[in-house]
Amino acid sequence: MKSRITKRFEYLKAKGRSALIPFVMGGDPDYQTSLDLFKALPDAGADLIEIGIPFADPMADGPVIQEAGERALEAGMTLEKVLDMVADFRASDHDTPIIVMGYANPVYHFGLEKFCSRAKEVGVDGMIIVDLPPEEAGDLRTHAKKAGLDIIRLITTTSSDTRADVILDGASGFLYYVAVAGITGTKSASSAQLEDHFKRLRKKTRLPLAVGFGIKTPDHVKDMAQIADAVVVGSAIVKTIGQTDTKNVINKVVEQVKDLSGAL
Repeated sequence: MKSRITKRFEYLKAKGRSALIPFVMGGDPDYQTSLDLFKALPDAGADLIEIGIPFADPMADGPVIQEAGERALEAGMTLEKVLDMVADFRASDHDTPIIVMGYANPVYHFGLEKFCSRAKEVGVDGMIIVDLPPEEAGDLRTHAKKAGLDIIRLITTTSSDTRADVILDGASGFLYYVAVAGITGTKSASSAQLEDHFKRLRKKTRLPLAVGFGIKTPDHVKDMAQIADAVVVGSAIVKTIGQTDTKNVINKVVEQVKDLSGAL
C-alpha cells in the first residue's frame, strides 16, 4: 500500500511541478495558534508539512528556529503534544503528508517503539531525526519499518558518493538535501551550484529529492524547483511567526505560504 508521501509526489510529478514543504515548530507560539496554523497550511498551498518537535539543544538550527523552540517549550509543548496536534489535524485532513522533524533525545526518551506506534496511530507519515546518523539508526529503523513510517534522511553538499550510499540505505519517502553547509536560516545557495550533485544523486536513487536550508523567497523557491522535486521553507516562515502578534499570525503566514506556493 502506497504511503501518503509517495502518493503526493506521484500526483505532483503527473502535474509537472515540485512540492512546497513548509516547516513550522509545533506549539509556537502556543498550542492552539500552532494547530490552527497547521490546519490552514494545505489550503494556502502546502503539499507536505514538516512539524518541528521542540528541543532545548537544537544543534542544526539557527537563531530563528532555536527561538521558536524556546517559545514552544515555554508554552508547555512536548513530543506527546506534537503527536496530539497531528491527531487533531488528521480529524479534518486525511491526505496531506505530515513529517515530524526533531532530535534523537526526545524520541529516545519517549521510547522508540512507543514513538513509532503512536506516530503511526495519529497519522504521521515520516520522520527526520536530524542528529541520528544511519550507522546509529538501526533500532529506530526497525520500529519505523514495522509501523510503516518513512525515515527521511539528510544529505549535504559535502556528502561524497560513498557517503550517499550509506545515507540511502534504509531511506524512504524522500531525500532531504541540505543546500548549505551550516545551520538553518543563514546562508543560501542557487540551483546552479547544486545541479551537478543532484544529477549524481538521481543516478543512485528514485526517491524524490527535496532541498532545504536557506530558502526564503518565492524567487528562491522557483529557482530551486528547477532541480528539486520539493522545496522546504522553514526559517522564513518561523521568523514571520516570531515577529507577528498572535491575533494576526495565521493570516500573515497563510499569505506568505500562498506567495511561496505561487512561485511553483
